[in-house]
Amino acid sequence: MFTEKANKIFQEVIEKYHIINTVDQAFTNPYNKDSYLLEHLLYRKCWIDTVQWHYEDIIRDPQIDPVAALKLKRQIDASNQDRTDMVEYIDSYFLEKYKDVTPKTDATINTESPAWGIDRLSILALKIYHMNEEATREDASDSHRESCQKKLDVLLEQRVDLSTAIDTLLQDIENGDKYMKVYKQMKMYNDDELNPVLRSQK
Repeated sequence: MFTEKANKIFQEVIEKYHIINTVDQAFTNPYNKDSYLLEHLLYRKCWIDTVQWHYEDIIRDPQIDPVAALKLKRQIDASNQDRTDMVEYIDSYFLEKYKDVTPKTDATINTESPAWGIDRLSILALKIYHMNEEATREDASDSHRESCQKKLDVLLEQRVDLSTAIDTLLQDIENGDKYMKVYKQMKMYNDDELNPVLRSQK
């Protein structure tokens, strides 16, 4: 199943990040894009998500220096754009993979593309990792650990359900029961021509 591979890579990424555990660490992708394109994309996608997760922790520090906060906000904006780009790259992979499949006459479209489901799965891997940290944190109270364990159980169930849904969608596309139609996000706030504030600075 596709998601078995994806979840394994996501766990690999998150564990690798937390060895050094800093947003400024160098990124290296162990999967060569020429030989392992899908794995390369999944690894990069989850790395972006993992760094951004920790950006979001840092910027919520009530004592953060305003100048540092503005710099970090710019980094989060750039990360969001990278995240969207990676989703579109992953969808492009699946479009190419299934390009010769002829949809059945009664084929339907899904509410989201495969890669946006994968995006949710990557974020879910981060939630599970950090909720497990809280559920097993030795300096936390028993009630805190118990509460977090209950949340962790829900997240683990959610991962099973989401993984099943993604695998089913990919199988349906392969069988011609569903078809892919991908719309580019066309974000406006990063575009010099579409954002009126940026346009006024030109």
